Amino acid sequence: MSLIARLRAYATEALGVGASEPVDDTHLAATALLVHVARVDGILAPAESERLSRIVQGRYAQGPDAARALIERAAAMDAETRDVASLVEMIPHEANEAERQELLTMAWSVAAADGTVDEFEEALVERLGRMLGFDEAAVTAARRTGQQGVGVV
Repeated sequence: MSLIARLRAYATEALGVGASEPVDDTHLAATALLVHVARVDGILAPAESERLSRIVQGRYAQGPDAARALIERAAAMDAETRDVASLVEMIPHEANEAERQELLTMAWSVAAADGTVDEFEEALVERLGRMLGFDEAAVTAARRTGQQGVGVV
């Protein structure tokens, strides 16, 4: 049984989260990465939770209930793996540069949602950028884009 299948079964059993609602594994992995970013500093600020919910609802889920269910599944996956490299490996290799750049930008946006990017968030998202195949200039560009409108410099 694959890691995804085990985590899906765990989420269904432990959290009672929709076994009948199939979830795209890529969306689940991407959401788990965003959950990991939101939690890395040990504080899931309300602004980070809200930003995460808005991103997931806008990108990966249809409506707030589906977004909430996907975030719950992703949180269970994150708790189970605790290794960002494993989550990145679940992003398909055929994901194009624009899709990977969008994920990196969303990660910066979640990290900055509470008005500050602390050293743990910064290190994690920079590492994520490298793991997604980006150089320092691309990571910096994604940071600028992700932080626009958040009020973080």
